[in-house]
Amino acid sequence: MTQILGVDIGGSGIKGALVNPDTGVLLTERIRIETPEGAKPNPVAKGVLRIVEKLEWNGPIGCGFPAVVRHGVGYSAANIDKSWIGKDIEALFTRATGCPTTVINDADAAGLAEMRFGAGQGRGGVVMIITIGTGIGTAIFTEGVLLPNTELGHLQIRGKDAEKRASDAVRQQKNLSWEEWGKRLNEYFMTLEQLFWPDLVIVGGGICKEHEKFFPYLTIEAEIVPARFLNLAGIVGAALAAAPTAAHDPALRQTE
Repeated sequence: MTQILGVDIGGSGIKGALVNPDTGVLLTERIRIETPEGAKPNPVAKGVLRIVEKLEWNGPIGCGFPAVVRHGVGYSAANIDKSWIGKDIEALFTRATGCPTTVINDADAAGLAEMRFGAGQGRGGVVMIITIGTGIGTAIFTEGVLLPNTELGHLQIRGKDAEKRASDAVRQQKNLSWEEWGKRLNEYFMTLEQLFWPDLVIVGGGICKEHEKFFPYLTIEAEIVPARFLNLAGIVGAALAAAPTAAHDPALRQTE
């Protein structure tokens, strides 16, 4: 049985588990450690190593990372240290862990999981996955093919990045009610709809387990559903990106 270590790096936590990429099933309990303060390269790499050591793993790693990632190199740094820009993230994590590592954008990873095994399975047309946590991540699929690194959490809404108004971190920091936050989120979703007209919107991240509290305030025309993998989608999708079959995966053909 093929096994891949899937790792999901976020602004507040680094999470990992062994995954069967043929089924999307986690083969171990999820391990979570705090993202090191400042989220600088070497401390984060050591955090990934801690997960490798806890799982006694010696094999391929797939990693979802909160940045634009092209051919393993970081090109943005919204909720992490700016020193990631221009950093060969794949090489850094491979050196730190001794394991061959594949790195992709974290929302793209979540999208892969949901399209392969989750709420987007078998769906054509335009599907958007919106991951909501410390920031807002986005992934877009057209007829099952990923458009990588969309980073639409940085669309300007009322003069601010959308994630500075409508992320779950903002909801908690400002102690917003579900209605107040839901209306902010709806404004963002309506902006996305006016630009991309998706057939399906999948809401992911830890907040989606509370979807019944804010979905009533979302008025877009597209069908909107919670992610089936909840907050595990990034781990599963990262593993898919590192699987031996990834090079031949139709969903990933535009990222090569």
